[in-house]
Amino acid sequence: MDYAKESLRLHYEWKGKLEMTPRAAVDSKDALSLAYTPGVAQPCLEIQKDINKSYELTRRWNTVAVITDGTAVLGLGDIGPEAGMPVMEGKCVLFKAFGGVDAIPLCVRSKDVDEIVNTVALLAGSFGGINLEDISAPRCFEIERKLKERCDIPVFHDDQHGTAVIALAGLTNALKVVGKRAEDVKVVINGAGAAGMSVCRLLLSAGFANITLCDKPGIICEGHTEGMNPYMVEMAARTNRSHQTGTLADALVGTDIFLGFSAPNLVTTEMVKTMNRDAIVFGCANPTPEIFPDDAKAGGAAVISTGRSDYPNQINNVLAFPGIFRGALDARASDINDAMKIAAAHALADLVGDDLSADYIIPAAFDPRVADAVAAAVKQAAYDSGVARI
Repeated sequence: MDYAKESLRLHYEWKGKLEMTPRAAVDSKDALSLAYTPGVAQPCLEIQKDINKSYELTRRWNTVAVITDGTAVLGLGDIGPEAGMPVMEGKCVLFKAFGGVDAIPLCVRSKDVDEIVNTVALLAGSFGGINLEDISAPRCFEIERKLKERCDIPVFHDDQHGTAVIALAGLTNALKVVGKRAEDVKVVINGAGAAGMSVCRLLLSAGFANITLCDKPGIICEGHTEGMNPYMVEMAARTNRSHQTGTLADALVGTDIFLGFSAPNLVTTEMVKTMNRDAIVFGCANPTPEIFPDDAKAGGAAVISTGRSDYPNQINNVLAFPGIFRGALDARASDINDAMKIAAAHALADLVGDDLSADYIIPAAFDPRVADAVAAAVKQAAYDSGVARI
């Protein structure tokens, strides 16, 4: 099938992938008076007295806003908010289909960080959570940070944290396959954008002690600032404790794990050969990875993952965000913190169970167990970490 051609035809036919469906009948005078005026005044007054009633008397409890500015849409780049709408609608469909979460796409006509933050913060009372999507780095870090400071509902940038959760789940099982431990392995992450930085942070929180981060300037090292934004500088202080310098090829020598969230064809078979025995290689650039699985295997890699659906062990965000938001909403969480993300990753890893192998370290996207398992783990972690409000 020519997916591009057929998808375009269907989008003309669908005229949008979402629609509103009423839950209340308005087919009689009494029904109209209950769903709308005059009866609706009473729930309004209840919410006025206690704003938390908005979760019980409206659909807020199950509704997420999917926010973009259209600056980093798929692999298309800065195509604008309106052009990003088909992706945002698709994201909302996935929320509903996989997590039972109602989601509304909101595409903001601004690239100004504070303007976007203010817009979303002013709308936050209508939603139970905020999912940021396809916003370019490093602006996405600042937008998320400021929104977390202003909003009392979870703010989650899926390009960052959904990817990080699934990468951690995959690594948890990959290490079991090769018989290594998180605290002992050396990890190289290439790509200091939204995904790479978030994966780095979550791995540090999960006990991976030896991480080296690379980007276009090469190995990111404390004390170096050329070609680096403030977030890279911050992360340099937490990684590369040996203060290694050089290229990605230099960084890979003697390492156990490569994680790529960068660009196509940056890693060769020869570079993989310089890694330690039973290396783990995740090349997640889409649609063309940093190295294709056959080439990584030829270099001696024992466990391989990509972002593609035509190879085993796909890093697919649909494994994470529906269940994460389902659990956060059910706990009425005020945040989605590292404890909740790590719990989600462990829940995903545990689903593989006794079927664990080099070609099966992550559940399939359509595994019906995924969303419920992730939601339950996230909900419990929300309680345990003190961010649950019910």
